[in-house]
Amino acid sequence: MDVAQALADLTEISTQIEAAVLFGADGAVEGSTLKNESAAKGLAAAAAQLLDRAGALRGGEAAVTQVEAALGDGAVFVVRDGARRIAAATVSNPTVGLVFYDLKSCLRDSAGSVGGEAADAQPENRAASGTAGTAPEPAKPKRAPRKKDADEA
Repeated sequence: MDVAQALADLTEISTQIEAAVLFGADGAVEGSTLKNESAAKGLAAAAAQLLDRAGALRGGEAAVTQVEAALGDGAVFVVRDGARRIAAATVSNPTVGLVFYDLKSCLRDSAGSVGGEAADAQPENRAASGTAGTAPEPAKPKRAPRKKDADEA
């Protein structure tokens, strides 16, 4: 799945997410739900700093893989998976576990589109890694979109 489709699915499934940006370790934006490119770059830069500073607090033992920063009128979430990252701004009081799950799913769903690789090229990679002959993991079911309240419609 390409990055744009993965982000579209993310915002459809997780109505708590108001904006999201998917970016690399170098800060290059791969995709965003924001219409303004400079806003997407700003969110990516701030999210990268948040991960770096959280890592510094831990003393560099291991890379921080996820961070939530609760704000008065919302929250910011950042998830790292290898060299790829995703950040999201949410409504206030989001369901933290679901937001992290949805962000990780978006990273996973868009992974095949990075570097020009097709998502269906992954089975060939298993053969090269010595795991040929093992059954692939079944796809995780997607959550149904949340029904919007009358005041949100």
